[in-house]
Amino acid sequence: MRRLLVSLIAGGLLCLAFPTFDVWVAAPLSLTLLAWAVTGLGAGRGLLAGVLFGLAFFVPTLSWSGIYVGALPWLALATLESLFIGIAGALYGWLSRAGRVRPLAFALVWVVTEGFRARAPYGGFPWLKLAFSQADSPVGRLVALGGAPFVGFVLALLGGLLALAVQRLLASRRAGSLGAGMPWGPVALPVAAALVLGVAGLAVPLPTDGQAAQFLGVQGNVPKAGLDFNAQRRAVLDNHVAATWQAQTDIEAGLAPTPDLVVWPENASDIDPVRNADARDEIAATVTRLGRPLVVGGLLEEPPGMVSNVSLLYEPGQGITDRYVKRHPVPFAEYIPNRSFFRMFSAEVDRVSRDFVAGPSVGVFDVTGTAGQQIRAGVAICFEVAYDDIMRDAVQAGANVLLVQTNNATFGYTAESPQQLAISRVRAMEFGRSVVHVSTVGQSALITPDGTAHQVTALFTQALVRGALPLRDATTVATRLGEAPEWAAAAALALLLVLQARGGTHRSGPAPRADDSEDSTEDKEAHDRDAA
Repeated sequence: MRRLLVSLIAGGLLCLAFPTFDVWVAAPLSLTLLAWAVTGLGAGRGLLAGVLFGLAFFVPTLSWSGIYVGALPWLALATLESLFIGIAGALYGWLSRAGRVRPLAFALVWVVTEGFRARAPYGGFPWLKLAFSQADSPVGRLVALGGAPFVGFVLALLGGLLALAVQRLLASRRAGSLGAGMPWGPVALPVAAALVLGVAGLAVPLPTDGQAAQFLGVQGNVPKAGLDFNAQRRAVLDNHVAATWQAQTDIEAGLAPTPDLVVWPENASDIDPVRNADARDEIAATVTRLGRPLVVGGLLEEPPGMVSNVSLLYEPGQGITDRYVKRHPVPFAEYIPNRSFFRMFSAEVDRVSRDFVAGPSVGVFDVTGTAGQQIRAGVAICFEVAYDDIMRDAVQAGANVLLVQTNNATFGYTAESPQQLAISRVRAMEFGRSVVHVSTVGQSALITPDGTAHQVTALFTQALVRGALPLRDATTVATRLGEAPEWAAAAALALLLVLQARGGTHRSGPAPRADDSEDSTEDKEAHDRDAA
């Protein structure tokens, strides 16, 4: 029972690592408690401990997902994500059933199951990957070497090492050797290794040099927060037009630099500007006055019976010259998978009356700057920033800057927007790219390749982010390795599981008790006293 309680506490502690708490050290401390709690539990109790950890973490941290749609979707999502932590608890509980903390096994289990939940079901939900809590930590800098999975692995390994130190310390206490005569080596070694891992990222360079380009991000705001923000679609478009014209007035007055590229957020024009003359004319007039390319987030009434969430590149005198269609629409928000099945549980699925189509290709917009710079802007729309492959594909396709267009109006004054901004900061470090992160309602920011967010805006205000960002072509180790670290971890874990199974098959005598090792020791001591 104590171990299950510790798992609950550990899950709650992990909440503090993510925005808006931003106590990044809570992540390795949380995993320390989890590794210690699950060690020796076996598969069954390990599963339960992992689920309890997951619920204590995901229920509060994903509370924004139910802010306007009610508790059912929120709790369903939190429970589903918790099951993946349960799988991790079952696997590690079985691997450690002999009762000894195994830091490497714990780290491999964590990174593999985290990768699994980032892919399944329906394309997965990687939103709260461990790495996304580390934008301000030394460990977070390691993302440039192996991506988000490597950061998660290091944090879990660090937690496992500290758990091993705790286990050895408790064992010494039970043995009565705690004190001046205690051999501190067995405790000091894992602690020292954890400390080295904790600061190793400081040696990773995060260069910010490169030819600069001027960017202008427009946060136009919406009339009303909530699901029906787009009932005032024209007002949202007008807000972005008005804010852009005001920005251009400042430019013409010499109060601000001429932008090389202007970026509007997702859903800035939910009136299809291809099929509706009023939206088309508003945007065309804005581009003409700017005299510079404009990226517009909008919706297109296509293909027939469906909708496309798009980024459209407008250029002066040319109109739309390129487009990107969101490759990963959000299940249960932008499309309903297995609609007839889920309708049996809730008629709310039909609030999404038309499914969004998935785009076919990577989005990279080529623009020439005012000084002749070649801007190759890789595009991600909203939740796509959380998907490793979508962001990496853009960089591998030649992007030298990243655009993240998002609409946070449907999540109100919650932690969703700060959580998303933190992901963009980690992506900047991972790929060595500047990021223009623009939201309809905030938070928006310009992010340099070292992960620093500049000009962070407030929620539900009309605001601009503008300034120079470096364009970079150099690729990080993480970009070149791609998914290789995850596949290596999966192979290593599979080998561990096979060796453990073979060892269990060949072991003579009864299998070790799949129980809490500390509780088992105390039970044995009590039994010995009773026998005496």
